[in-house]
Amino acid sequence: MITNKKEFFKEIIKSLLKLTIAGVFIGVLKKYDALIAVVLLLKTIHIIYKEIIKSKTTKNWLLLIGMLLTCFGGIVGENWGVANVYWKYHEINKALPLWLPFAWMLAFYYLYKLERNLFPLLTNQSQRNKIILALLLASILPAFGEIITIYLGVWTYYWPYQIFGVPLYALICLIFVHMLVYTILHFICKKYNINDLVFN
Repeated sequence: MITNKKEFFKEIIKSLLKLTIAGVFIGVLKKYDALIAVVLLLKTIHIIYKEIIKSKTTKNWLLLIGMLLTCFGGIVGENWGVANVYWKYHEINKALPLWLPFAWMLAFYYLYKLERNLFPLLTNQSQRNKIILALLLASILPAFGEIITIYLGVWTYYWPYQIFGVPLYALICLIFVHMLVYTILHFICKKYNINDLVFN
């Protein structure tokens, strides 16, 4: 199923390392809400500049659409979850931290980039195999990142059926948001004949 296992697992390890750094960064600086927001905003701007504005070949507008859709879906879900006391952010003087929209946008980019790097390593790059891999990545990696921030006291879930502080319901919500955006972008590619390694 995988053409180059060494490269495949190297990409996974790199991603886990990035998640760990991001989780520790947010966890350690959780009191400095605005500072985290500025850093994540700058990272978001850098990605948009690199992938869209600076690109001399293909302007990857799908990436920006995916980031915005994920941000919208994520913030709607965050407001719903906090309002119903399914989870709570700590050490901030408002319901939601300022950095949250950028975290959702970067989460999409993180998964998109990983999928873009891993899909070519699949022996059979069928839509079915891509979806299976995308589902696995969306169920494992965000949960790993959440475990770090939860243990560093950024937020607490009050839903039951938890594994290392991450409830099953939250995992389902994360997968749903990612796969909904994935499906929307797949149909955009189909309708407008856009060639994208991840969504075709």
